[in-house]
Amino acid sequence: MLAFIRWDVDPAIHIGDFQLRWYGLLFAAAFFSGYKIMQGLFKRENIPLPQLDSLLIYVVIGTLVGARLGHCFFYEPEYYLAHPIEIIKIWQGGLASHGAAIGILTALYIYTKKVSKRPYLWIVDKVVIVVALSGLFIRTGNLINAEIVGKVTDVPWAFIFVRHDLLPRHPAQLYEAIMYTIFFVFLLYSYRRKPAEQIDGKNTGLFLILIFTMRFFMEFLKASQVDFEDHMALNMGQLLSIPFVIAGVVIMRRATKKSYEL
Repeated sequence: MLAFIRWDVDPAIHIGDFQLRWYGLLFAAAFFSGYKIMQGLFKRENIPLPQLDSLLIYVVIGTLVGARLGHCFFYEPEYYLAHPIEIIKIWQGGLASHGAAIGILTALYIYTKKVSKRPYLWIVDKVVIVVALSGLFIRTGNLINAEIVGKVTDVPWAFIFVRHDLLPRHPAQLYEAIMYTIFFVFLLYSYRRKPAEQIDGKNTGLFLILIFTMRFFMEFLKASQVDFEDHMALNMGQLLSIPFVIAGVVIMRRATKKSYEL
């Protein structure tokens, strides 16, 4: 019999009657670490730090609104259209990373118009670095909560998510957390070695291509999130990833072409 990893972590920290959810703590840690990294990037380019405080507000709102609406309308539209008041009950769970991506990109567009007055891709090139790192925190939270589990498997490193069922499954959350960490390091390195004359957009293109290509193939290892995906050749996560990869290729080609023309 294979010695699978038995995973049964309490999703909350208990201090008397007080309860702190690990997912919420990691979500907050993602924003905190992202802020500190962006602080260094802004100082490096002599950007006034008050602009960073505004950026944090825009990104937090864009992330939460986009992730919530993404879950509601990509995965359970019939339910939430019939019960719209449930949409605001974000504390009950239900966030979609593709929706978060759309929300962040939209928030950054508004930020460039209202606050920074700089080119859109200038700020996106920096924010994608911390978004990649945030993926590590979010997927670690999913792992602790035993959610977004992988398909049943017999690989020796399979996890038995006791709070989900007693079947050995791919630890898909862990796979993604590792990949997000690698992409974060790569994107930060790409930014730091960027020539002064390089056109904005390279990091944005790299991010979209790397993250959503990974997400597309990772979905093959995940259990269905909603019942209707069981009858789909490609699940919702894969269908939503394709436009992001295409956008990444277009942005990367344009950035590379303009760099050569300088």
